Amino acid sequence: MTNSLLIVHVDIAVLPDHLDAFLAATALNATASRQEPGIVRFDVLADRVDPGHVVLVEIYVDEAAAAAHKETAHYATWRDTVAPMMARPRVGVRYVNISPGDDGW
Repeated sequence: MTNSLLIVHVDIAVLPDHLDAFLAATALNATASRQEPGIVRFDVLADRVDPGHVVLVEIYVDEAAAAAHKETAHYATWRDTVAPMMARPRVGVRYVNISPGDDGW
């Protein structure tokens, strides 16, 4: 099964006054997400110049794992907690891995 991972980059703009609370809630979600069997990686990145620009890098074994993630209690808690902390709706872009192949992760 080569090049079948689902990689999602979620681009988020956080309101400046909510950055600390957003990052705390996101850290809880990321920690719990990393325990899910279908998640290969779950990274939280902040722009070096604009710390309110946050990107989640989520790597799933397949579409089913991504769907299962959206059904977890920790995801629902995160989604509802951080929604009012965003300057705009988050944007997710879905990718497939080209290099490395699935065996390179």
